[in-house]
Amino acid sequence: MSTDTKERPETRPAETTDDDTPKFFHYVRKDKITESAVTGTYVVALCGEVFPVTRSAKPGSPVCPDCKRIYERMRT
Repeated sequence: MSTDTKERPETRPAETTDDDTPKFFHYVRKDKITESAVTGTYVVALCGEVFPVTRSAKPGSPVCPDCKRIYERMRT
């Protein structure tokens, strides 16, 4: 019987404000957003934050600067 230790991917918990609303909205794969909203599974944002999708971003909502920077690099 093997007792190998598996490494967890490096992730960070989602940052929230005092009233439990997200501090920033993050970039996540579209199909994963729907899945998380329906089933409650956790998603991993481009910046590494891990959280269940509980709210949708409205126009003008604050966006995570790390996610935005990574996304912009992916587009070029």
